[in-house]
Amino acid sequence: MNHTRTRTSGTDKSFRKRNSGYAASGGNRGRNKAKAVSSIDPNRLIKKGQSVEEVKYISSRTFLEMPLDRRLQANIVNKGFKSPTKIQDDTLEHLINGRDLLGVANTGTGKTGAFLLPIIQRLLTSQESFTSLVIVPTRELALQVEEEFKSLTIGLRLNSASFIGGTNVPKDLTKLRRENHLIIGTPGRLLDLANRGALRLQRISVLVLDEFDRMLDMGFVNDIKKIVRAMTTRKQTMLFSATIDKTQKPMIDELLRDPIEVKVSTGTSTAAQIDQDIIRVPEGSDKFIMLRNLIDDKEFEKVLIFAETKHVVNKISQKLNKSGIRVDHIHGNKSQNYRNNALSKFKNGEVQVLVATDVAARGIDVSDVTHVINYQLPMTYDSYVHRIGRTGRAGKTGKAFTFID
Repeated sequence: MNHTRTRTSGTDKSFRKRNSGYAASGGNRGRNKAKAVSSIDPNRLIKKGQSVEEVKYISSRTFLEMPLDRRLQANIVNKGFKSPTKIQDDTLEHLINGRDLLGVANTGTGKTGAFLLPIIQRLLTSQESFTSLVIVPTRELALQVEEEFKSLTIGLRLNSASFIGGTNVPKDLTKLRRENHLIIGTPGRLLDLANRGALRLQRISVLVLDEFDRMLDMGFVNDIKKIVRAMTTRKQTMLFSATIDKTQKPMIDELLRDPIEVKVSTGTSTAAQIDQDIIRVPEGSDKFIMLRNLIDDKEFEKVLIFAETKHVVNKISQKLNKSGIRVDHIHGNKSQNYRNNALSKFKNGEVQVLVATDVAARGIDVSDVTHVINYQLPMTYDSYVHRIGRTGRAGKTGKAFTFID
């Protein structure tokens, strides 16, 4: 692989002739800002991926053989699941008994079921009703957790509510007036509702912190600490993180009491199965044409493009659409409904390309993204790792390209 590709010869030259109108349309707009703020050495973005053999876990028991209420078992079977994943198998009884948990697990390992199943089981068998709180880093992940809870509790008369930024606060206040067995939310909105006196954290006894490392990366550490301090009757905490490093240990030790520990992933942040390369943009070249030429390659079946600003995301999406590419885009200014619809279209193949700011790098479970393209350098290497982590999933080899101006 040529590590300093320019993609300006051969087919690119012919494409440039066919699409010369793009050159005058500001294709390089927005690059200077990203270049000025990025702390990344481009040489770190060149790496040959290695195929990672996925070892399928086979449980010695089915869900019907686990200590679960028959109504819950029926809902699990109706969803098409027969046997637990490793993290579900190794933790169920411990969590039903109220133990704290440190789970090192990526998306796709069944961790949502790992914390929902014991919570639901306890709700069905406990003499007293209780409320659990699930804190997640992104709106999309909050909605995914609530959808999973609803599908597992059909006919069980258990209520849930999600609270995320960008939604109607008066409606949130109304939802909090009813009994909710499970509350899911992002840190900022949860803290806002608590400060209003609507969310009574002191009455919540079970806490789940999902994608803990990403919440820390996104700057939610102080919000989380404030929420935890207000949970004066907290009896059980489950913490899930894809990566664990020494900087997290003091806070983890403060949050968990004698936890069981289950590792499904390695806990490191490397993306060994992803081919990573840079594409240098020669001075005077039009970066958008180079991008468009990349996407023309038939290998680029499902492409996630990242840019640093909402303006650049809008611009790329508009220009790709005009050039005949099936594309949609998401960023912080888009409504939650728009973002959900755009992600749905990307997942089911209605659009080939999704353009996004970093909001899409976290908590999005799209298993078959073939390529991630960084149209602009992210500000930090952590952001870069989370971006490219959207490809190369489920044991597949993915590809990530980053434009260098």
